[in-house]
Amino acid sequence: MNIIKIGGNITLKEELICKITDKDIGEIPIDMKNPRLRLAARGIITREDGKIALQKKCNTNEFKLIGGGIENEEEPSLAFKREVLEEAGCIVEIIEQLGITEEYISMKNAKQISYIFVAKVINDLHTLELTEKEKNEGAELLWVTPEEALKLVKDSYDKLLPSNYVEEYDVYRMRFIALRDRWILERYLNLEIKSDKN
Repeated sequence: MNIIKIGGNITLKEELICKITDKDIGEIPIDMKNPRLRLAARGIITREDGKIALQKKCNTNEFKLIGGGIENEEEPSLAFKREVLEEAGCIVEIIEQLGITEEYISMKNAKQISYIFVAKVINDLHTLELTEKEKNEGAELLWVTPEEALKLVKDSYDKLLPSNYVEEYDVYRMRFIALRDRWILERYLNLEIKSDKN
């Protein structure tokens, strides 16, 4: 595992949480030629009551962790904090970085690397700054237990509906997201169980 110092007390772990390909969602991969690389930051946001943030998209039956793309030269931890402020309306303190995920989305000729963080809410502003796409997909913020979040994400996998707003955001792409977030939640819950035993 590589660890990269990015300032303050935050380091980036290159530990791979999961690598997802078309095979993992039941598709046959096609050869990718110079795939478009997207870097992202996402993760687990906890409140004092132990509940975590989850975004529900009513019009696509999707449940996903909070996060999104890294803009320009933004550090992953700052991108995560910005995404949390936009999608969950919260100011957070990052506790740790769990690692990274890799998605090889061959039908879109794309690769996505996500930096996965765990953070706690410092201040809930109760104001979301959703994109037009998120609004049109009926995005809402939920606070649920980590176990409920995992169940919602897992159960949504076979119930996903295509977005009417963005053509490229289809069920194929959403399956990568659901599987990625499932494996992130499973890793998080496994770590929580281990820390409870100590």
